[in-house]
Amino acid sequence: MAGRKAAPADWRADLPDGVRPYFENAPLASFALGLSSGFPFAMIGATLTSRLKQDGIDKATITAFALAILVYNLKFLWAWIIDGVKLPILGRLGQRVSWLIVAGVLVVAAVANMAFTQADPNNIWPMVTAAILVGLAGATYDIVIDGYRIEILEPRQLGYGSGMSQYGWRIGSAGAGAVALVLAARFGWEVAYLACALFALPAILAGLILGEPERHRPPAERKGIATVLKSIWGPFVEFFQRQGAVIVLIFILVHKVGDTLANLTFRLLFDDLGFTNDEIAFYDVALGFFAYMIGVFIGGMLYARMGMKRSVLLSLILMAVSNLSFAALAAAGHSNIGMAGAIGFENIASGFGGVVVIAYFSALTDLRFTAAQYALISAGASILGRFLTGTTAGSLIEAMGYVNFYLLTTLIALPGVFIYWWMMRTGLVDRSIGTAGTEGEGGEEAKG
Repeated sequence: MAGRKAAPADWRADLPDGVRPYFENAPLASFALGLSSGFPFAMIGATLTSRLKQDGIDKATITAFALAILVYNLKFLWAWIIDGVKLPILGRLGQRVSWLIVAGVLVVAAVANMAFTQADPNNIWPMVTAAILVGLAGATYDIVIDGYRIEILEPRQLGYGSGMSQYGWRIGSAGAGAVALVLAARFGWEVAYLACALFALPAILAGLILGEPERHRPPAERKGIATVLKSIWGPFVEFFQRQGAVIVLIFILVHKVGDTLANLTFRLLFDDLGFTNDEIAFYDVALGFFAYMIGVFIGGMLYARMGMKRSVLLSLILMAVSNLSFAALAAAGHSNIGMAGAIGFENIASGFGGVVVIAYFSALTDLRFTAAQYALISAGASILGRFLTGTTAGSLIEAMGYVNFYLLTTLIALPGVFIYWWMMRTGLVDRSIGTAGTEGEGGEEAKG
């Protein structure tokens, strides 16, 4: 028809075939979600470890702060609220979008509170409380972010979306960690934490721009205590009714114990080996960041070529072996080359695993209970490792030394590898997939 303007060409059409899926709307939004998801964890993880160490807090107390991170592992207890409770006024924007805004504001407030809390060796409880509050707010934000991410991604996009989410998570956590270290050295920890609070904004903006996900299945209107209780237990009942659900849960619980136990002690090793803040910022944050990006790229590529099952198995093996590199670093002492090698290997393995394992875990959920079920899965994935870190890591390091400690974490990682291998051989991996991995445009499934 005369006068009608031609539709603008999609800029993504000129991208290579292997890259184009990463730049679809949902994977791009997953990147923004990952940015905001990663930074609260960094504030009470490695960054807080550095802050406490520099303020004269002893190792046993520092590693006990890993128990504050355990709040993330309890998020399944209130995840049903994110699925089922509609917020007043803001609820008009949609269930997921409204909760993104509220949870994001809570994170900003909690991080600001930690900024002005002093780490006093004689009275550590105010800092403990501040860390727990950041954990609560960050865990709540994670519940919303994970539910939103899974529901905006079609099954065919789970690998790409997980990759972009991991890119964002790493940039958010590493960026916040680097910003905190650099600003703290020059302006103090108060300014550092306040600046990092801005990392909460990308997820909120992504939700406002992309809107409520089409795959979101709002719960039916419920009234009365009995129906509320049903909404709480429904996600768990559905999961455990699946064939082999107990085995799948055992795998979720044990697969990352060794990796978590090792990762939450790296900063203690670096400090005892005499690395400076600037060296840690360069090797652990900057070099680690680029290595992680390479790992995510490899993960996305191998996920597409090998399929989900074989790529997950390979990632589990690499994550187990990566702990050996830190045993080697501990034996070598203060070595920049050794630190670069250990950090590089570990982050490539973690980036690879982050893509393929998260894609599998996302595919496990039922679209009726996305937030609650993924909260259960992601909480279970690290609860044992964080608990062991908080209760035993410091004492183990003192008793057996760093070399033997990291050798031990490698052995602890092996049961997860063997369980997943058995799940592949018996077909349990395929049978465990939920509707999030099977329902979507084209009816494609996230298996392979």
